[in-house]
Amino acid sequence: MKRRAVLAAALCAPFVARAGETWPNKPVRIVVPFNPGDAIDVLVREIGEALTPRLGQQVLVDSKPGINTILGSDVVVKAPPDGYTFLVTTNSTHTSNPALYTKLPFDPARELAPVSLVSLGSILIAAKGDAPFSDLRGMARWVKALGRPATYGSWGIGSSGHLYGLMLEKALGGFYNHVPYRGDVQAFQDVANGTLDLIWASPVSAKRQISAGRIKAIAAAGPKRSALMPDLSTFAEQLVPGFDLSLFVGCYAPRGTPAAIIDRLQGEITLAVADPSVADKLIQQGQTPVGSTAAELAAVLKRETPIWADLIQQSGAKVE
Repeated sequence: MKRRAVLAAALCAPFVARAGETWPNKPVRIVVPFNPGDAIDVLVREIGEALTPRLGQQVLVDSKPGINTILGSDVVVKAPPDGYTFLVTTNSTHTSNPALYTKLPFDPARELAPVSLVSLGSILIAAKGDAPFSDLRGMARWVKALGRPATYGSWGIGSSGHLYGLMLEKALGGFYNHVPYRGDVQAFQDVANGTLDLIWASPVSAKRQISAGRIKAIAAAGPKRSALMPDLSTFAEQLVPGFDLSLFVGCYAPRGTPAAIIDRLQGEITLAVADPSVADKLIQQGQTPVGSTAAELAAVLKRETPIWADLIQQSGAKVE
């Protein structure tokens, strides 16, 4: 995969978009459909800094949060397909939202062209720092004894945290109520002061809160432990199956963007995330750097979308 990506980059640089015009000849915008300072926003800014000298033009990161990535994604869908606007988002844009929302303003599979995988990530579930439990079984006993549903926060309806939370009842018993947040800053505050019982969050967002003793990490979702928090065991290691779906971040372009531009950016992203200094920063943010061809990202979407859609259907989650 890596050799093909490097070859693609070499073949496509420099790329002439039209006669007499080299791409890019002005700043390139990457839209991130999350709040400024959130984990994905921070990740993309690191990559943007690495891409700027590679492309020879400033890479601008534009945060457009709202409606579980829909608002920011819609900005890219409506942008001219000229190679100057791209989207970096999580898998929920493609794998969850079409099954979750009765009507979307766009069809992500049809109107957003895959460019490259960027990274693989994981999320964890955490509680208040002085919670009377430290593992999933203890958490389950505590929830059952509450006398009310346990509240858990995530970054939106249909997000991986929301869906994993819905699975908790089936996996552990007890009752849970979801509380969607626009970002995780307020959610961390609510967990720390006891207003919210549990939170799903990325390792990078949670690490500082955990180090300060404000919250306590209970388990990591995903197929393996986070490289950023290797001491935190997974759901599977705590003998709770079903929480091993991979979460991924990908780059997309408006439909109709010239294939040569997509190939050039794909190659540059792959080279950027493979750079040791960039890769280390991504790992410190709880992400595993990954580069892929556009076709490989398309194959991942084809494989993962039915799995997430089925999970949403089982959960009964729906947004009108």
